[in-house]
Amino acid sequence: MKSNHFSCKALIVVSFFCLFSLLVLSNRASAKSVTLRYTNFFPPTHAQSILAENWCREVEKRTQGRVKVQYFAGQTLTKAKGTYDAVARGIADVGLSCLAYTRGRFPVMSAIDLPFGYSSGSSATAAANHIYNKFQPEEFKDTQVMFLHAHGPGLIHTRDKAVKTIGDMKGLKIRSTGLSAEIIKALGGTPVTMAMPETYQSLQKGVVDGTASPFEAMKGFKLAEVVDFTTYSVSIAYTTAFFVVMNKARWNDLDSADQDIITAINQEYVMKHGQAWDDIDRSGMRYLLQQGKTIVGLDAKESAKWKKAVEPLFDDYVAQMEKKNMDGKTVLDAIRKFLNDN
Repeated sequence: MKSNHFSCKALIVVSFFCLFSLLVLSNRASAKSVTLRYTNFFPPTHAQSILAENWCREVEKRTQGRVKVQYFAGQTLTKAKGTYDAVARGIADVGLSCLAYTRGRFPVMSAIDLPFGYSSGSSATAAANHIYNKFQPEEFKDTQVMFLHAHGPGLIHTRDKAVKTIGDMKGLKIRSTGLSAEIIKALGGTPVTMAMPETYQSLQKGVVDGTASPFEAMKGFKLAEVVDFTTYSVSIAYTTAFFVVMNKARWNDLDSADQDIITAINQEYVMKHGQAWDDIDRSGMRYLLQQGKTIVGLDAKESAKWKKAVEPLFDDYVAQMEKKNMDGKTVLDAIRKFLNDN
């Protein structure tokens, strides 16, 4: 009888354990699968677009299909300038675009775009994520930030006329966005606000005389076909920071295990995007030269003039932040320190 009593207890325990396991597995298997819509303005063949699509496939793979992602490249779901708002409102679930396309909305993070003299996309990307993690700015509170990345040295590319001195900038209409537009103004040019996908045709038709962009755009957007000169003004090289954000409600609806998986993927893709910027900068430079175009260097004396011309932009940033009761100097100091230390 005693043996039968223990056997019955053991059977009950085993049965309970099996039932519990089946319920867990059943809940896991029946957990609602979700489909997210990822919007991106880069053309499908651009290296950054390919990486973004790879992120989508990686999410699907590691969540075992519980989270699927439909990918919309080349502004097919949202325009570049409206991407952040589209994600915040749920028109898209995930979005990649530039901070500069919604100027004034990201006061803290916009400091990254100032002409610090960036040497690479990797360093600009590392700086952007460091500053975001350090300050956790409220400006992103209506979305869930996946990560940020930033392109390599932003330079000036012109058609017809080579810019060899700061005086050559006078009267030139240069496509630019956000703080790069302020850089063009400080150098004596006329900024023309325009998203990158519109630039090729505008250069081709003479609507603008040049563009501010990294070398990657020479191949990624085929701009080497419609510009003739690049001014290698590295002493004031700016960057453009990009965000990858998710609709907050959609993020909160995800299973916590899937959130952890996506967070791990994000950490891997931060520097993948940064390294990709460096790789395509090199490719863009080669493509420019293959098209027979010219890269113009600046000597030390001329570089110093350019650097002096853009110095007021840093003071203006601090002043604008003060109007918002925010400490812009601390942000600038943090960026400088990070770039100096790394």
